[in-house]
Formats: sequence, structure tokens, C-alpha cells
Amino acid sequence: MDERQADIGLGGTRQVERRTGGADRRMVGTDAPDNVPRATEAVEISVVMPCLNEEGSVGICVKKAWEGIQKTGRTGEVIVADNGSTDRSVEIAEAAGARIVHQPARGYGNAYLAGFAEARGSIIVMGDADDSYDFTAIPELVAPIIEQGHDYVHGSRLSGQIERGAMSWSHRHIGNPVLTSLLNALFKLRVSDAHSGFRVFTRDALQQMDLQCEGMEFASEIVIKAAGANLNVTEVPITYHPRIGESKLNSISDAWRHIRFLLLSSPTYLFLVPGLLLLFAGLVGQLSLFWATGGVPLIVAKAVLAVAVLSGVQVLVLSLAASLSADRLLLGRMYRLSAWVSSGAAAEAGFVAGTVFALVGLALLVYGSVTQWGALNTAGPAVSVLVLSVMLALLGITLLFDSLFLSFFEIKRRRDSQTGKTVDRIALRPVRSKNRNTIVVRTNPAAAAVE
Repeated sequence: MDERQADIGLGGTRQVERRTGGADRRMVGTDAPDNVPRATEAVEISVVMPCLNEEGSVGICVKKAWEGIQKTGRTGEVIVADNGSTDRSVEIAEAAGARIVHQPARGYGNAYLAGFAEARGSIIVMGDADDSYDFTAIPELVAPIIEQGHDYVHGSRLSGQIERGAMSWSHRHIGNPVLTSLLNALFKLRVSDAHSGFRVFTRDALQQMDLQCEGMEFASEIVIKAAGANLNVTEVPITYHPRIGESKLNSISDAWRHIRFLLLSSPTYLFLVPGLLLLFAGLVGQLSLFWATGGVPLIVAKAVLAVAVLSGVQVLVLSLAASLSADRLLLGRMYRLSAWVSSGAAAEAGFVAGTVFALVGLALLVYGSVTQWGALNTAGPAVSVLVLSVMLALLGITLLFDSLFLSFFEIKRRRDSQTGKTVDRIALRPVRSKNRNTIVVRTNPAAAAVE
């Protein structure tokens, strides 16, 4: 079904005055339309766009956003989350009718989080301020939410149209397809363009996603958390235009941030599977070569297999810790191992297993020393017992320390008294500046306190 056919009651707009500083006034000197709601009136659509030195395009984007809102016949607002611009971006955005939120902490995600915190609309539209996305197409993106009850609408460039010069060949044919395919494979999704910046979701969906990432990986976090929160998601094809101004993307570092975030959010593939493979290969190899005899190469092979077992167990311990971290990040709905770790059962099991392995390994070492190990020069069973005893002793000792490490995850974190959610990052505290149309967001270290 072509989502482009959406039409949202494009009726006439009503004239509404905005109250600021105790006096009624219209948006004098700006290009905002007349359907700007009063400060006390409900806002239906909030358009949020991050901005960092976009003086050549931000005004155009704000005007197009107002045009898109006006086409829907609904009340709205345009918020520009300035991320430390040193040019005239803020001045131009305000003149075009935007409300400015200042976020001094650099980062794509930081800018959006500050803007979302100040958005009043029941529907939130996000898009870049470089004119690469056409905000006049807002009616097409909000239609599935208003008419069909979707929670989240994803604008897809790859299923829509990419204009000449809008995206480099490497990004279009390598970067975006590879990262999108990786995300789909790790999280069993069917997204066509995971890193599109033009998206729409409801306020309830925003609260359920509990977004936290500060950098470019914020784009991937939205897709993953939308799936984790079981949101009703759909895609709409969009047109991607050449941007105005200099791109802020760093292809290598930003791609790595995305890949790292995807892998850390999927500890099953990053740690659990490799750990099991190493452990299985080491144990099977040790058993198959236990009675074999030979020279130095065979001794080396048995030692390498023992290292594989030790490495596999350590990677599995990392998978336990990572599962809890990913579970907290992804709304507590993704990984069953996290409950086992956070309850303390994993630490207790590790302590018991470590004690047993250490004692067995030490006992074998003592036994071998008493019996003088037998024929070590043939690399036969005597060498296998020696390797096994050292491996078990080391494995037991490391598991004892690992169990103590896992005990850290039993520490409870502070919970918000109103929402009941745990606080995982430094909270953003908005502070209104002297300019009543401007909001500054500062960090509040107290929000990271541990209970």
C-alpha cells in the first residue's frame, strides 16, 4: 500500500494569538502562520529539528515545517534544538517562527533529547535542519498515526526517491544498506532505511522508548526501542534532497558508533554465540586428543585448546554482564539472562563452580607432581592431564573473580518517584533564559545518583 495517498483534512486554519510575557501578540516579524497555539492551549504537532551552524537552511526548514503543519489543519509548534551554533542559525530560526532550545552538550542525540523534552505536541515530527527532508510532506507522515492508529512512522529514503547529489555512492550502496541489514539481522526487523532522519511518533511512543543515546547512534536506538516496546510501526516513502551547507557526518567514526551500539545491544551475537563456540571447540578438541601421542606440535595443540576453553568461559561471563546492560538499555524486554544476573544467582553459581574447578585442578596438579606425571615427552595422556589440571585451576580462579564482578549488578539504581523508571544517564534539566522564547538545557549530576 502506498502511504503517500494520505490526506489529513486540509481545511482552513484558524487564527490564534500567542500569549508571551503576559501580553497577547502575534508572531510579529516572523513567518509563522496564524495557527500558532497559545501557551496554555494544547499543541497537536511538534516539529523538532537539531541545528549546528545551519544558517543557510534552518530558516527554510522552519518555514516548510510551518507550511506542513498548516496543511494538516492542526495546531503546532516548531522547535529548533541548537547544539552550539556560532553563526546566525538561532537568529534566523527565531525570525522564521521557531522556538529555540539551547543544548550546549554536543551530539545528535543530545540535541534531539533537549528538543523532545520541550515539545508539547501529542505528535512529534523529527527531521534535520539542512533542507534534505521536505517538511511540507508532514501530512503524509502523520496520516498513518491520525487515520490508522500507528505509533511510529518511519520515512524511508531507500524505498522512496533520492535526488541526484543528495547521498554519496558509498552511503547509498554500502553504508546504509550494510548497517540496515545488520540491524535487521540482529533484531529480526524489516526496516528498509534504518538511518533516515525523517520520522514521526506519538508522545506515548516517545515515553515508551525512553531514548538515551547522545550521538549519531540515536537513529538506531529509536528503531531498536520501537521494536522492543512493541510499537505499531509503519514506513512511508520520502524524497531525500541535497543538503544545504556542510555535512556534519564523519563516515568512519559515525559508522563505527552505529555498529558498536548495535553489537552492544545484541549480546547474544556479540558474546554468547562466540563464547559457546570457543567453549565447544576447546572441549571437543581436548577430548578428541586426550589419548593421542606425538611431539611438540601436539603439546601446543592441547595447550591452545585449553586457552580456547578459558577464553570461551570468559566471553560467556561477558555475555551475562552485557545482557543486563542491554536489557536496561532496551526497556527490559529483550534478554532472559538479565534476570538471572541481577538476582545474584549467576554470581552464586559462578562462585560455586569456581571453587569446584579450582579444587579439582589443584588436586590434579598435586597428584601429577606426586606421580611425576609419567611420560610427558610423548605428549600423551600425561600431558593431557597436566594441561587439564592447569586449565581447571585457572578457570576456577577466574570464575571466583568473575562471580564478584557479577555481584556488582545486584546493586539497585535510583528510581524516579513519579515515573518509576530507573535513571541511567545524567538527566537534562531545562532552564529558561532571559529570552522567553529560548530554553537552555543543562546537566543535573544528581540524576545519576545510586540508591
